[in-house]
This record gives sequence, C-alpha cells and structure tokens, in this order.
Amino acid sequence: MTQPLAESGSESRTLSPISESPRSRATEAWVGFATIVRREVHRILRIWAQTLLPPIISTGLYFIIFGPVLGQRIGVVEGYSYIQYVTPGLIMMSVLLNSYQNVVSSFFGAKFQNHVEEMMVSPMSSNAILLGYSIGGVFRGLVIGSVVSLMSLLFADLPVVHPVLTISVAVLTAVAFALAGFINALIARNFDEVSIIPTFVLAPLTMLGGVFYSVNMLPDFWKTISYANPILYMVNAFRYGILGRSDMPIEVAFGVLVVFIVCFYTLANSMLKRGIGIRS
Repeated sequence: MTQPLAESGSESRTLSPISESPRSRATEAWVGFATIVRREVHRILRIWAQTLLPPIISTGLYFIIFGPVLGQRIGVVEGYSYIQYVTPGLIMMSVLLNSYQNVVSSFFGAKFQNHVEEMMVSPMSSNAILLGYSIGGVFRGLVIGSVVSLMSLLFADLPVVHPVLTISVAVLTAVAFALAGFINALIARNFDEVSIIPTFVLAPLTMLGGVFYSVNMLPDFWKTISYANPILYMVNAFRYGILGRSDMPIEVAFGVLVVFIVCFYTLANSMLKRGIGIRS
C-alpha cells in the first residue's frame, strides 16, 4: 500500500511564483515589435498596386501639369524655374500623405478586426506597438518619396545642396505624419471618420503649405496666417535641403518639425496606454 508523503517536521515551504526576467520580457517585446514591422512592410509590398502605384501616378501627373504645361507660362519663382521650385514640395507632399495614410488605414483595420486587444495583453509595450506601426508608415512614405524623386529628375534639375539635411527632413516628416495617422486611427470609430482628417484638415493644409508657391508672394495678412501651418515649415526645410532656399530660417523649420514629433509621440503613446479608442 502506498504511503502518503509525510511533511518534514519543519514548516512547509511556500512556492513563490517564477518571475520573468527583464531580459526575457525585452526579448518578447522585441519579437512582437519586429513582427509588426515585418507584417507592415510585407503588406505594403504585397498590395503594391494599391499602396505604391496610385500616389506615384498622381504625383507624376503633377509633374506633367506644372512642368511642360503650366511651368513655362508661369516662369521663374524666387530665381528658379517653376517646376524646380515646386518639385521639393511635391516630393514632401507624397512622403507625408502616404506615411499618414498607411498607419491610419493599417491600425484602424487592426481595430476593426479586433486583434488590437491581443497586442494590448501581450508582453509588448505601447511603445513597441506605436513604433512598429509608425515604421511601416515611414517605410511607405520614404519608398514613394524616393520613386517620386527619381521621377522628378525627368522634369527638373535638382542640385540637392544639403543631402544630409534633405534626407533628415524627409525621415522626420514621415515619422511625424505616421504618428499623426496613428492618433487618427485611435480616435476613429468607423471608416468614415478615418477619412475626415485627411480630407478636411490634411489636404487643405498641404495645398496651403507652400508647395505650389512662395509664402513671400502672399499679402502680409495671409503670410502671417500661413506661418500657423506646420506643413509650411516642413516643405521649406526640404526645399532648403534641395535648392538651398527657404522662406524662413532653417533652424526654425527644423525646430517646429522636432516639436511636432515629440508632441505626436507623447499623445499617441498616452492614448494607447489608456486604451482610448480601443476599450471604449
């Protein structure tokens, strides 16, 4: 007959839960972050006919219209041919719009399909989720910006006076608008609200952000109003990197860009941690 196990005369031992080491948690968070980035990049490349081709075609039409068609009639702007002057703005417009659109559509799709909750209860931190989706948006924005830049060489001579600054501004702008797209995806409750900000806020700010004209051409009142448009600073910083010319001090333009990145990141991370737009 089997004898029951007897406890020793000493006090019974209490088993303590096995605590997960910080290194293990960091590894799991890294795996989740890398998975989001890989999935986002794969999604962009897999449906390239929807994510990459349309913005490249639409920007190419801008080059045709403002180059051979209207550019010669408008003449010179700030010492450059019109197509030269608008090209940096067209490149920047393609970068920021596509960085924004990629994140807002992808993360809202994750909300709609109800698998965001799985990420929220995983070992991934809110920072890892936010950065993973943002990098996907940055990737799409920079790929399209690079293709548009190569396309622009068919229409205009671009000296790229400050190449390091040019690349830095493009990357930082893509980061800023990827974060903004994440915020839009968090607060959107349906597909109609996904398109409200791009249609009624982002598009007007882009058109009035100095892409197609110099702010110095405006009357004083509208020139002052234009300085409240953040896209104006990003376009001018990028134009300075390519042409060496800006409507404002480059330090101010760069500073505004950095401030927007910090504000958007802080807001997006705080909203994600609190579950705004997810748990409600």
